[in-house]
Amino acid sequence: MPKLDRYLLGDFIQSFLATLIVLLTVSLGGVLVDVLGEIADGGLPARLLLSQLGLQLLVYLPLVLPLALMLGLMLSLVRLYRDSEMAVINAIGVGPRRLLRPLLMASLPVVLAVALCSLWLGPWAQRTAARLVEQANRSLIVAGLEPGRFTSLPNGGGIVYIDGMTEDGAGLRSVFLQREREGRIDVMTASEGELQFEGERGRYLQLRDGHRLEGPLDGALDFRLMRYAINEVALPERAEVRDSDDPRLQATSELLGKGDRETVAELHARLAPPLLALAFALLTLPLARSSPRQQRYGRLMLGFLAYLVSVNLVFIGTRMLAEGELPPILGLWWLTLPLLALAVWLYLRDGRLPGARRLAA
Repeated sequence: MPKLDRYLLGDFIQSFLATLIVLLTVSLGGVLVDVLGEIADGGLPARLLLSQLGLQLLVYLPLVLPLALMLGLMLSLVRLYRDSEMAVINAIGVGPRRLLRPLLMASLPVVLAVALCSLWLGPWAQRTAARLVEQANRSLIVAGLEPGRFTSLPNGGGIVYIDGMTEDGAGLRSVFLQREREGRIDVMTASEGELQFEGERGRYLQLRDGHRLEGPLDGALDFRLMRYAINEVALPERAEVRDSDDPRLQATSELLGKGDRETVAELHARLAPPLLALAFALLTLPLARSSPRQQRYGRLMLGFLAYLVSVNLVFIGTRMLAEGELPPILGLWWLTLPLLALAVWLYLRDGRLPGARRLAA
């Protein structure tokens, strides 16, 4: 490999990795907020925090990697213009077309990684996350109820203590439950209990053979003591569980043989990220070109805004395909193919000198 290609390739990779680390940190914070919100609402068990955080981050990689590639390449090229290295490279006869080789050597592995994440890794992460949530909803062990330990229910749902549990995690023994609502305290004990489901998201704790004590919190004496055979206590709603036929959970190979609107929309949504990554990688050199006195980071913001507009158009186009507002044969090709053609055209004409003007006689 020539020294120039080796130098540019190393600079491109370092800039891309630095940008990727920053974007992953920001994305991790946003995903963490969403997952913590689900846990606070009681829809997601706290023990699934790390697993859901990692799986959801994999889902967002097809959107983060193209942006990191574009910004990393543009930052590297902008530095070359700022330090006048690009002027020296052009002075020795190296033009934009000669820079295509190191540019593609740095970009193509990232484009392949985007395609892998979008077509395989992302759907697998969504299926795994949905399966873990479904298992957690049907297991009190994963939900946080452990024998010999006081457990606080989300949203002020009360405090639960159990003395024993069956092997499958569905049955309880010697249950204690304390709740406070509407200015009154409610204490229940039961010799045994069981987790029950109603509908798609409803959960109930069925207590059997126990006592219930209810009274005010303001010091009044109107307490009531009851004995019951069966008492059902509503628990916070579990996380929404997707159907097995949801296109977002199916493998890409399973989507190819179907022609309904939701399937076509999901398939094109998975095909768009690698094409966008390649298009914006080719756009970096034309966008990063600047004259000596021109603002060097203005076009960086222009590229960032162009990427945001393209991603929003992908989301809008996917929704329109799913709702039947766009014909399935059109898909998202109306966005990806013209953008890729524009990137190739701008790259090929970048750095070309205008033809000499004819002087009037």
